[in-house]
Amino acid sequence: MSFPFETEEAVILEENNLSQYEYGINFKMGRLTGDKVEGIEALKIWIYLALHTARYRFVIYSWDYGNELDELIGKSYSKEYLEMECKDMVEQCLLVNEKIESIDNFNMALNEDKLTISFTANTIYGEVDINV
Repeated sequence: MSFPFETEEAVILEENNLSQYEYGINFKMGRLTGDKVEGIEALKIWIYLALHTARYRFVIYSWDYGNELDELIGKSYSKEYLEMECKDMVEQCLLVNEKIESIDNFNMALNEDKLTISFTANTIYGEVDINV
Protein backbone atom coordinates (compact mmCIF):
# COMPACT_ATOMS: atom_id res chain seq x y z
CA MET A 1 0.00 0.00 0.00
CA SER A 2 1.33 3.43 -0.79
CA PHE A 3 0.58 6.96 0.25
CA PRO A 4 -1.39 9.10 -2.23
CA PHE A 5 1.66 11.22 -3.01
CA GLU A 6 3.97 8.27 -3.79
CA THR A 7 4.36 7.34 -7.40
CA GLU A 8 4.13 3.73 -8.45
CA GLU A 9 7.76 3.89 -9.68
CA ALA A 10 8.98 5.01 -6.24
CA VAL A 11 7.18 2.11 -4.58
CA ILE A 12 8.72 -0.39 -7.01
CA LEU A 13 12.21 1.05 -6.48
CA GLU A 14 11.74 0.91 -2.72
CA GLU A 15 10.54 -2.70 -2.84
CA ASN A 16 13.54 -3.71 -4.94
CA ASN A 17 15.96 -1.74 -2.72
CA LEU A 18 17.15 0.12 -5.81
CA SER A 19 17.15 3.85 -5.25
CA GLN A 20 17.78 6.45 -7.92
CA TYR A 21 20.52 8.05 -5.84
CA GLU A 22 22.97 7.16 -3.10
CA TYR A 23 24.78 9.21 -0.53
CA GLY A 24 28.34 9.95 -1.63
CA ILE A 25 31.21 8.13 0.06
CA ASN A 26 34.82 9.23 0.20
CA PHE A 27 36.37 5.76 -0.07
CA LYS A 28 39.88 6.93 0.91
CA MET A 29 38.65 8.48 4.15
CA GLY A 30 35.84 5.96 4.71
CA ARG A 31 33.28 8.70 5.33
CA LEU A 32 30.07 9.99 3.84
CA THR A 33 30.50 13.18 1.85
CA GLY A 34 27.03 14.56 2.54
CA ASP A 35 26.28 14.75 -1.19
CA LYS A 36 23.64 12.83 -3.10
CA VAL A 37 25.04 11.20 -6.22
CA GLU A 38 23.20 9.76 -9.20
CA GLY A 39 23.93 7.67 -12.26
CA ILE A 40 27.17 5.75 -12.48
CA GLU A 41 28.52 7.22 -9.23
CA ALA A 42 25.44 6.03 -7.33
CA LEU A 43 25.81 2.60 -8.92
CA LYS A 44 29.46 2.37 -7.81
CA ILE A 45 28.36 3.03 -4.24
CA TRP A 46 25.53 0.50 -4.51
CA ILE A 47 28.04 -2.11 -5.75
CA TYR A 48 30.47 -1.31 -2.93
CA LEU A 49 27.77 -1.54 -0.27
CA ALA A 50 26.24 -4.73 -1.70
CA LEU A 51 29.67 -6.39 -1.74
CA HIS A 52 30.26 -5.35 1.88
CA THR A 53 26.87 -6.51 3.21
CA ALA A 54 26.24 -10.11 4.20
CA ARG A 55 23.06 -11.51 2.65
CA TYR A 56 20.34 -12.72 5.07
CA ARG A 57 22.08 -11.19 8.12
CA PHE A 58 20.25 -7.86 8.42
CA VAL A 59 16.44 -7.72 8.53
CA ILE A 60 16.45 -4.19 7.09
CA TYR A 61 17.50 -5.56 3.66
CA SER A 62 15.57 -7.88 1.37
CA TRP A 63 16.95 -11.38 0.89
CA ASP A 64 18.05 -10.36 -2.61
CA TYR A 65 20.51 -7.77 -1.28
CA GLY A 66 24.08 -8.50 -0.24
CA ASN A 67 26.51 -11.33 -0.80
CA GLU A 68 27.32 -14.76 0.60
CA LEU A 69 31.12 -14.54 0.43
CA ASP A 70 31.41 -15.05 4.19
CA GLU A 71 30.44 -18.70 3.61
CA LEU A 72 33.94 -19.22 2.19
CA ILE A 73 35.74 -18.01 5.34
CA GLY A 74 37.67 -20.68 7.19
CA LYS A 75 37.42 -23.27 4.43
CA SER A 76 40.41 -24.78 2.68
CA TYR A 77 39.25 -24.76 -0.91
CA SER A 78 41.53 -24.82 -3.93
CA LYS A 79 42.28 -21.51 -5.64
CA GLU A 80 40.35 -22.63 -8.74
CA TYR A 81 37.26 -23.51 -6.70
CA LEU A 82 37.46 -20.23 -4.77
CA GLU A 83 37.71 -18.22 -7.97
CA MET A 84 34.72 -20.02 -9.48
CA GLU A 85 32.61 -19.62 -6.31
CA CYS A 86 33.61 -15.98 -5.80
CA LYS A 87 32.67 -15.09 -9.36
CA ASP A 88 29.32 -16.85 -9.01
CA MET A 89 28.60 -15.18 -5.66
CA VAL A 90 29.54 -11.72 -6.97
CA GLU A 91 27.27 -12.19 -9.99
CA GLN A 92 24.40 -13.34 -7.76
CA CYS A 93 24.97 -10.31 -5.56
CA LEU A 94 25.14 -7.68 -8.29
CA LEU A 95 22.89 -8.90 -11.09
CA VAL A 96 19.78 -8.32 -8.94
CA ASN A 97 20.28 -4.67 -9.87
CA GLU A 98 18.61 -4.13 -13.23
CA LYS A 99 21.18 -1.44 -14.04
CA ILE A 100 23.98 -4.02 -14.09
CA GLU A 101 23.97 -6.11 -17.23
CA SER A 102 26.98 -8.40 -16.76
CA ILE A 103 30.33 -8.96 -15.05
CA ASP A 104 33.55 -9.38 -17.08
CA ASN A 105 37.32 -9.61 -16.49
CA PHE A 106 36.88 -11.23 -13.08
CA ASN A 107 40.12 -11.65 -11.13
CA MET A 108 40.69 -12.90 -7.63
CA ALA A 109 43.81 -12.80 -5.46
CA LEU A 110 44.22 -14.49 -2.10
CA ASN A 111 47.08 -13.20 0.04
CA GLU A 112 47.22 -15.01 3.38
CA ASP A 113 43.83 -14.08 4.86
CA LYS A 114 42.85 -11.25 2.50
CA LEU A 115 40.71 -11.80 -0.58
CA THR A 116 40.91 -9.16 -3.31
CA ILE A 117 38.45 -9.16 -6.18
CA SER A 118 38.49 -7.03 -9.32
CA PHE A 119 36.12 -7.04 -12.26
CA THR A 120 34.38 -4.89 -14.82
CA ALA A 121 30.67 -4.31 -14.34
CA ASN A 122 28.84 -3.63 -17.58
CA THR A 123 26.01 -1.26 -16.70
CA ILE A 124 23.40 0.81 -18.48
CA TYR A 125 25.73 3.78 -17.89
CA GLY A 126 28.82 2.08 -19.30
CA GLU A 127 31.67 0.02 -17.87
CA VAL A 128 32.78 0.35 -14.25
CA ASP A 129 36.03 -1.13 -12.95
CA ILE A 130 35.68 -2.40 -9.39
CA ASN A 131 38.42 -3.44 -6.95
CA VAL A 132 37.44 -4.72 -3.49
